[in-house]
Amino acid sequence: MFIVFNKQKIYTYCISIVTVVLLFCIAGTITNEKAAITTSSTNEKLLPIYNVQTEENKVALTMNCAWNAEDIDTILKILEENNAKITFFMVGDWIDKYPEAVRKICDAGHEIGTHSDTHPHVNNLSYEENIKEIEKSNDKIEKITGTRTNLYRTPYGEYNTTVIKAAQDKGYYTIQWSLDTLDYTGITGDEMWNRIKDKIGSGDIILMHNGTEHTADSLGMLLQNIKKKGLEVVKVSELIYKDNYQIDIKGTQIKN
Repeated sequence: MFIVFNKQKIYTYCISIVTVVLLFCIAGTITNEKAAITTSSTNEKLLPIYNVQTEENKVALTMNCAWNAEDIDTILKILEENNAKITFFMVGDWIDKYPEAVRKICDAGHEIGTHSDTHPHVNNLSYEENIKEIEKSNDKIEKITGTRTNLYRTPYGEYNTTVIKAAQDKGYYTIQWSLDTLDYTGITGDEMWNRIKDKIGSGDIILMHNGTEHTADSLGMLLQNIKKKGLEVVKVSELIYKDNYQIDIKGTQIKN
């Protein structure tokens, strides 16, 4: 009886030890999985909106304002003649220099977004400094137009997760582009159109700049050619989804 009793005890102890070890292993696995999920979420790369997946025949035309305002009256006249409303992304320093141009753009029914306050290399800025750049320029927009914007375009098209998160946390949609006319290089309107004519399609966001050599004298032709493609030019806010969406690895905004 004595030998049998000890064998049973030994067997029971072994089972207990194995059970405890297994429980520790399971707990460790769950902890590691949670850690992996947290790490993945923390390190997830945030992207701006390059274009939009849509069945509507719409494209957004955007114009960055950072240099002069000599061509603004001409640009606004051409947009009116073509019944087109677009989005202007303005640098805060430009707003300071040309408040009357800002007012004219707003009064003409176009949309205004922020393009930062001083046009810095935002990838070199902290989270707090990025927020300051966006909000300070928006304050200037609000002072002239009476309304704030929720659209942001980064300077130089630069961004990283910190830049996007700073904008996102303050309620901004960060807008990149899918088609670049390269108007700022001084190319002609025909050259601009040749760059984009075979690529343009529904959901594209087109980049232009005021204050260049040929933007104003090419704008009418570009608008008419886009229309001939069966596409309507709209503001960014009329193209993007405001909620219930995802952005894929190419920067395409997709409705869930």
